[in-house]
Amino acid sequence: QVFGLSSVAQVVLGKGSTGHYLSINMAFGIGVTLGIHASGGISGGHLNAAITITEWIVGNLSWKRLIAYMIGQFLGSFLAAATVFGLYYDALYDYTKGNFTVTGPTATALIFSTYPAPNVSLLGAFFTEFMATVMLVLGVHVIHDDKNNAALKGTQPLICGVLVLGIGLGMGMNTGYAINPSRDLPPRIFTAIAGWGTEVFTAGHHWWWVPVIAPVLGSLTGALIYKVFIDIHNQPDEEIENRKEERGVETS
Repeated sequence: QVFGLSSVAQVVLGKGSTGHYLSINMAFGIGVTLGIHASGGISGGHLNAAITITEWIVGNLSWKRLIAYMIGQFLGSFLAAATVFGLYYDALYDYTKGNFTVTGPTATALIFSTYPAPNVSLLGAFFTEFMATVMLVLGVHVIHDDKNNAALKGTQPLICGVLVLGIGLGMGMNTGYAINPSRDLPPRIFTAIAGWGTEVFTAGHHWWWVPVIAPVLGSLTGALIYKVFIDIHNQPDEEIENRKEERGVETS
């Protein structure tokens, strides 16, 4: 999260001279890659509250782990926002002359949380977040499904980072691709406390709830689509083990 938010700060506060839209996408992809490497052995890489909730709903996660993971996600995201705020406070103050605003020519709240583009309706923005999360979850399942053509062991974090990069490159214009409640809500709460005020919850036709609800629905839909169209058609575990044994014999 620190990588992603700080890259947005550089683009906004540097007025385009210290980064561009591509650099933001790359930074978020790098952040996801490192985050999965850091947490993969502990939680399996639970960085996204929408996916964590989906895993709990389908029965792959206990409610105790659900609470623990979500506390970690929200606390980490909040602290990331605070870190970037401290890192760029001088630049923020100089850019805004001390007037932290959500909208207008020197708006800076968008450094920390997502806001819809002015020409996008609330319904269109909701659909964007929903579909982007569907694609995220489908991609995550493809990468990790050992019954299918999963990514090589050890490469999954990097490919997940590339997946996030791809979503940003193709679906980021409308909403800034939150695709994760724990990426968007904690920094929004931080900005409300740090000087931007309650407008962070009313801007964009009360946009704040969309990056919370749409990703959860998108994650559930993505998991269902993968189950129906791919997972139930995968070979049973016994056949996969037999094929692995056959390949081992052939190699020998």
